[in-house]
Parts: sequence; C-alpha cells; structure tokens
Amino acid sequence: MCRQSVMPGVCSAVVPDWNGELAPVDRLRDLPDPRDRRGRRHSLWSVILVAASAVVAGADSYAAIAQWAARAPQATLARLGTRAVAGLGVRVAPSAATIRRVLEAVCPSGLAALTGAGTAGAQTAAVDGKKARGSRDGAVPAAHLLAVMTGGGQVAAQIRVPAKTNEIGGFAALLRPLDLRGVVVTADALHAQRDHARFLVEDKKAHYVLTVKKNQPGLYQRLRRLPWEQVTCCFYDRTRGHGRKDTRVIKVLTIDDLDFPYARQVARVVRHSTSVKTGGRTRETVYVITSLTSTQASPQRLALIVRGHWGIENRIHYVRDVTFGEDASQIRTGHGPENMATLRNLAIGALRAAGYTNIAQARREMSYDTFNAPLNLLNVPA
Repeated sequence: MCRQSVMPGVCSAVVPDWNGELAPVDRLRDLPDPRDRRGRRHSLWSVILVAASAVVAGADSYAAIAQWAARAPQATLARLGTRAVAGLGVRVAPSAATIRRVLEAVCPSGLAALTGAGTAGAQTAAVDGKKARGSRDGAVPAAHLLAVMTGGGQVAAQIRVPAKTNEIGGFAALLRPLDLRGVVVTADALHAQRDHARFLVEDKKAHYVLTVKKNQPGLYQRLRRLPWEQVTCCFYDRTRGHGRKDTRVIKVLTIDDLDFPYARQVARVVRHSTSVKTGGRTRETVYVITSLTSTQASPQRLALIVRGHWGIENRIHYVRDVTFGEDASQIRTGHGPENMATLRNLAIGALRAAGYTNIAQARREMSYDTFNAPLNLLNVPA
C-alpha cells in the first residue's frame, strides 16, 4: 500500500529495510502490493521483473512488454517467477492488462527506492528534473520527474513533482531518505535556495554546489560585483560533444560574508561554445556557490563537479529521450509515467554497471539474446 509523504501528492511506499548488497531484483519482493488480494494471479515482483527485463531488451510500451513476455520460453518465465499452472508445471506470462494495472498502481517512490543505486560510496550527487512530454493527457500536465544521479551515472532516487507545484518543494522529499554524509550535492539555479543549503549541511551533513543565474537577481548581482578582475589564477576546461566545442573558464574566490548559509567559495564560470557545423559562437556566464572550502575543492575540482552536474542531461535525460523514446511514450495514466521512467533508469544503471558506455549499442546487444542477456544483466537467478 501507499501513504502520503511529506510532499503533498507524492506517493511513498512503506518498505522494510533491506541489505544494501542485495541486487535490485531481490529487493522487489519487499515492495507492497497495491492490488486487492482477491483475483491476484501473478506476484507483484514477478510482473515488475518481467517489465524490467523487457525494457532492457528493447520494449518501450506496455504492449511491447507483454509481447516480449508472451514469446518468452518456459525457462525464462521460470527464472522470472511467473505463475505456474497447478499440476501442469507450465508457466504463464502476465497479460498486457495485468502489466498495465501493476505499473499504473504500484507506488512509484517505493519502486524507485528499491531499484535505485543508492548513494553508498558516491562522492557527488546531481539533482535535476525532466518532463515526460508524451505523458500529457488533455488537461492533465505531463509528468515532471525529479531525480538524483550519482557521479557514476546511476539514478539513486526519483519522485514525481505534483501538478501546480515545482521542483523546489520536492528537493528535500527526494533527498531525505538518502545517506548523503560527505557527498557533494549539485543542483541548478532553481535550487539555489537558502533552505536547501541549510537542509543539506545541517540535516544531511553534505556539501552543496549550487548554480546561480538571473532568476535570483539580488544574489546574482552580488556575485557579479565581486572583484573577479583581481583573480589571476584561472582553470580552463575544454570538452567536445553534441556538435559543439565548449571552453569553460573558471575563476574562484573565497568568501565569508555572502549572506548565504554555509557559503565558503564562489566560482564564475564563463562558457564559450562554438558550433562545429556552422562556426557560430555563444558566451554564457554563470556563478556557482559552494560550502566546500578552498582546501576541500580547488578550481580544478570545482570545474569537474560543475561539469559532472551538467552531465546528468547527457547521461540520463538524453538517453531516456533518444534511446528509450520517453518523450514519445503514450503512457499517461496512474503512476505509469514515473514507474516506466524508473524501469528505464534501472536499465541504464545496470548497463553502465556492466561497463557499457553506449547505451543504444548495449541495448541492441541485449536484444540479440533477448530472453537470457537481460536477465543475466539484472542478476536474475538461473
């Protein structure tokens, strides 16, 4: 079952503690079943495991998941724990209707928590939001999903931001269950909030690196007027990708009177971008505030942390949109949009943990042995 969390409209599952060394597929047995006991023919965890395996293999819709399951051999269905017909020893795959009902009803926060990578051993964690554009249904807006990704490219947790609110209210709800002691949490300009800074440092014993743009004009102008011309030491960070060449020039100042909780350093990041195709150039200046001291983070380390935050767009959002077709998905009702996004996160994380860097190529490889490779990747017992 589900209960309301501290954030209105966010569903949060009541789940027991689990051993952090367990694989996500083993944790699924702890997920509460939202269905009435009468009429259950398939266990909750087996239906979700079928869906997760099919998504790894290339399925992007309920119908595609059901088609994969219907074609699965008996040995695969046995590994997935699907229903066995009494006396016959024959395994039966869940139907498209069953798959739909389960993924629309199961509590998304619980599913995301049990399949998430966690933050054990993480040095950084990036918070960012994304709309699943295809999930808009008439007057119902598209699902807005707020996630936190570790520096290794694994999604640790995800929640859906309720309609008529924004990400600011979901920040603490997303991070509160996670162990962030000593972790550097990064977030974009929307989250450069004093309450967020206090929450991270005081409650979570973490550090922050927050971007500041013109949406906070007072703070932005104070940072802009700092004596940047007196900073002689610069760090240059050069990258290339998505049809452009970027050069970032980073200058850092130590501060103690910014009137922002626990701020210890400010960085100015000037990004020069050149289009490889047209040669067109753009220039953008952003400021970054951090609770890290100069001994904890040099300009070079700050540059890497900032680049790592911007990488969530490429490593998670871009992959879900392009490789998994998330924005084109027509899954709209119930908790379906966020639960399918969680299964995509699980697939991406498992593929990255297996050493794959090109997720599209990895997914094709999974499809060549479609009824064995995905299960092996997810550590489903043989």
